Amino acid sequence: MVEKEKAPAGRSVGGTIMAENLKVLIIDDDQDFRASARSLLESQGYVVFEAGSGREGLRRVVEQRPDLIVLDIMMECDTEGYGVNQAIKFQDAYADYRDIPIVMTSSIDLTPDERFPMAGEVDMIRPDFYLTKPLDIPRFLEVVQRAAALCHPQEG
Repeated sequence: MVEKEKAPAGRSVGGTIMAENLKVLIIDDDQDFRASARSLLESQGYVVFEAGSGREGLRRVVEQRPDLIVLDIMMECDTEGYGVNQAIKFQDAYADYRDIPIVMTSSIDLTPDERFPMAGEVDMIRPDFYLTKPLDIPRFLEVVQRAAALCHPQEG
């Protein structure tokens, strides 16, 4: 199950999560994808940071402490995004960032569970959400909003 259903949470007004000041880190080697996703997310009120590789992305996680991460799979190698997800969720060096929701995006139509059905360690590479490229923009914004809700408890 890739889209983990968690209890509804989030800073909301009229049922809508407020994007103001929520930090999103986009980790993708495709500069055009980063630019278009950045523009889209900024138009919704998110503060966006970018990284062009997994290694740079892990460094930016520590530097920027994002509220959520949009992560590509295929970058310098075909599975780089899985390694980044595994590092953030399971390596001690990134323990302070484990709860950051990860929205994985890829041209690969199969979720990690579908791609590696026999792998016992698939839990270690499973993101919180999975979307295929090209992105369905309304769906992408909905998933980003749901991911943002996971990291900000309701006020009040």
